[in-house]
Amino acid sequence: MIKATERPFDAAKAQGLGMSPASRRRALLALSSPLLILLALVALLHRPASERVQALPALGIGIGLLGTSWVRRRRRRRELLRALRDDGHTAESG
Repeated sequence: MIKATERPFDAAKAQGLGMSPASRRRALLALSSPLLILLALVALLHRPASERVQALPALGIGIGLLGTSWVRRRRRRRELLRALRDDGHTAESG
């Protein structure tokens, strides 16, 4: 129940519906490289042919960031699975 003195965000956060500042920051960072790629593609489409090269660095950086995060995530997952397997855990047990 929301009290009259509570702000709606505080009540939602208390019920587990809000995001913590750290979660919001992670979500924004996760969206940053796809949005950079999208911005670069829009810039490529809207620039004249002689100026399209100016959008290529943003496209390259966005693709590089996305690729790096994908590789790091795979490596972290592989290390976690290896550690669980070394500890005797199996997929069925948990």
